[in-house]
Amino acid sequence: EATGSKVCWAALDPMGIKVGGCDWSLGKEGDPASFQVAKAAGLDGVEVSCGRGKDKLPISDPERQKKNLDEALKHGLAIPSTCLEILHRDGLKDHADAPKWVKEAIEPTRVQGAKVILLPFFGKQSIEKRSEQEAVADRLKPIAPEAEKAGVVLGLENTISARDNAWILEKVGSSAVKVYYDVGNSHRWKHDVYSEVTWLGKDRVCQIHLKDKAYLGKGDIDFPRFLETVLKCGFTGWMMLETNIIKTAEGDFAENAKYVRGVLKEKGKA
Repeated sequence: EATGSKVCWAALDPMGIKVGGCDWSLGKEGDPASFQVAKAAGLDGVEVSCGRGKDKLPISDPERQKKNLDEALKHGLAIPSTCLEILHRDGLKDHADAPKWVKEAIEPTRVQGAKVILLPFFGKQSIEKRSEQEAVADRLKPIAPEAEKAGVVLGLENTISARDNAWILEKVGSSAVKVYYDVGNSHRWKHDVYSEVTWLGKDRVCQIHLKDKAYLGKGDIDFPRFLETVLKCGFTGWMMLETNIIKTAEGDFAENAKYVRGVLKEKGKA
């Protein structure tokens, strides 16, 4: 466990932003081989999938955890977060098993040195209605103390506004529940991505997903403007590339990472 903690945070500079990639976007969902691809692309870390199980999450398997940690150590990369993608199937707003999955993901996330669990709310699992947002808050409230004790944050990624997300956070009332901000999703649902992160503030945003229709900087989102607002609010966490593979995973992620770092450097905060 101590080794895992050292591995996962060795690449993190607390004074700056690190750029990682999601294992599913790298074409290696739930596969420890994602670290090799991420290394080839020059990334700093990998967000790993928890997997979809019937009775147990695949990430709960100690052997799976060991493989992730071994690959992270081998390639000198971090594991900043996990993704509880089973919530795409068993939505947290109303499925009986959803709270169980959230609880189960906490310990494997901690063991791998990760600090964030991404909780997704999309499609039929979206939480556009206030009643759905209230249901999520009510279900997270009793789980939050367990996450706090483990030093893990439950990050909400969805299609609702920053203010609606803040309402959920206030309802739960825990530092272990924050917003996992996805600029691509927020832009698609017509939220003001150039003010939302600043409005939320660094203390309510745990991580950020970066994506657009094509390569970053060549789509609809003004990334220099967006990244500047993120820096101005004092955010110093992880930005994870959830970008598409257009040519090759290694080449495309390398290009996007270079672009993001270049913009951050230009703004004087890299």
